[in-house]
Amino acid sequence: MADTAKPKGRTAARSSGTRRRGRKDTSPGLADEKPDTLLDYYRQMVFVRRFEERTAQAYTQARIGGYCHLNLGEEATVVGLMTALRESDYLFTNYRDHGYAIGKGMDPKRVMAELYGRTDGVSKGWGGSMHMFDTETRMLGGYGIVGGQLPLAAGAALAISYRGGDEVVMCQMGDGTTNIGAWHETLNIAKLWDLPIVFVVVNNFTGMGTTVERSSAEPDLYKRGAAFRIEGERVDGRDVLAVRDTAARLVERAREEQTPFLLEAWSYRMKGHSVVDPAKYRTDEQKDEARSEENDPIALFGEKLTREGILTDELRDEIAASVKAEVAEAAEFAENSPHPEVSTLFDYTYATPVPNESTRMPADPVFAE
Repeated sequence: MADTAKPKGRTAARSSGTRRRGRKDTSPGLADEKPDTLLDYYRQMVFVRRFEERTAQAYTQARIGGYCHLNLGEEATVVGLMTALRESDYLFTNYRDHGYAIGKGMDPKRVMAELYGRTDGVSKGWGGSMHMFDTETRMLGGYGIVGGQLPLAAGAALAISYRGGDEVVMCQMGDGTTNIGAWHETLNIAKLWDLPIVFVVVNNFTGMGTTVERSSAEPDLYKRGAAFRIEGERVDGRDVLAVRDTAARLVERAREEQTPFLLEAWSYRMKGHSVVDPAKYRTDEQKDEARSEENDPIALFGEKLTREGILTDELRDEIAASVKAEVAEAAEFAENSPHPEVSTLFDYTYATPVPNESTRMPADPVFAE
């Protein structure tokens, strides 16, 4: 097991629920990186941030219904993980899935339309925020039930192994998922059958409203695969290059060795659990820490690129303007997309016709006349 970027203050964290971390730069150097590639990563991160901010705005305006969870503060993790995958690899995520859907190749306009519940959405408006799904890009959910994606991801990896394919499955989850039964069952069978899958735990230190230290007897989550002899590593999730390199190495090992791996990426969640969560379980100091530039992945990466002379003020402004315009275009597309017809309410309830399937609409009589 490798602990490549261990968070500081473990002892203090157990008593106070707070981790204080310095701004230690543990990322790979830029000497071997192409400037255009680095700027592309920066733009992707900015795009996810602005897309999610626009999503929060639309939610408060009642344009988006249901539950809504954002990737704010996790942009480096999102971009780094998606960059590590091939187009042919499969992705399963939890309900905090918008950034991953875009990173895996979905059209942002159709992602926003899905959030709005419109027919031009990636799932024709049936999935909404928590259930992004697209077979073409091989993003197979978006799952609203905590841990619901784990057994299905293992099933996809089993299918790959069964037919002798060279694809890999990445299964993303939050830190709270490591305490449910599906976690243990899935990791056990993944190792028992040597499945090509990389489990990624995005650890933002608070599962729903409970700190990791208070919910997990082993708060070093990357070690929790040891019971199943699954090798695990931890990476600084604020650093897009560190995430990319670590994830790419584990993905390729899973591909070549046909065995599972576990990656823990730690970062700060800038907002509460969902759009409407005021995060009262955090102190004001903890909220300030999560939103500070010292822990903002975009600010950190932008500063590094600026120091290297890659990102100028002019270029930063150009990127900001183009991202703003593209996000506005996505919102306009969603706004103009048609609502589903009421008559389609029962479409896709089952994959094939089912005898005696109920299609009773609200206010219809229980028994037909």
